[in-house]
Amino acid sequence: MKMRKRPNILLTGTPGVGKTTLGKELAQRTGLSYVNIGDLAQEGELYDGYDEEYQCPILDEDRVVDELDDQMVDGGMIIDYHGCDLFPERWFHIVFVLRTDNTQLYTRLESRGYAGKKLQDNVQCEIFQTIYEEAMEAYSEDIVHQLTSNTPEDMDRNLEQIIQWSEQWVKDNN
Repeated sequence: MKMRKRPNILLTGTPGVGKTTLGKELAQRTGLSYVNIGDLAQEGELYDGYDEEYQCPILDEDRVVDELDDQMVDGGMIIDYHGCDLFPERWFHIVFVLRTDNTQLYTRLESRGYAGKKLQDNVQCEIFQTIYEEAMEAYSEDIVHQLTSNTPEDMDRNLEQIIQWSEQWVKDNN
């Protein structure tokens, strides 16, 4: 396998925990490339139908993986998605699962127009640590880390922590 000069980072967590805000800022400050899987899927029409119950398109996971595979081999990628077990383990050097207080998450999702079953299921997903458990099963436990994402101060702390990690990774691997 080709040696990567820059790390690949996965930002994952329930919708509304702050992945996109963190990912965009992280890319700006590190020079890593940022990919929001929802945007990638929309631009490339990487769907496999429509989910009437949740009122959203169904991601074609195989096409998403195929679309990104070459870029991931090169390294230097930040991937943002609410799921994680669709991505090959070989892609990532570190996985950050963002976590948010349930009351705040409810408010954030409600302000996005989430309602009914979709709202309840996403809050329950956070309560039961579904994404964290999925990450622990999909990747080596030593690369999976939880980050609290409730306040702007949390965001700043998370940014600094990931930037420091990324800089150290580059020193250690080049």
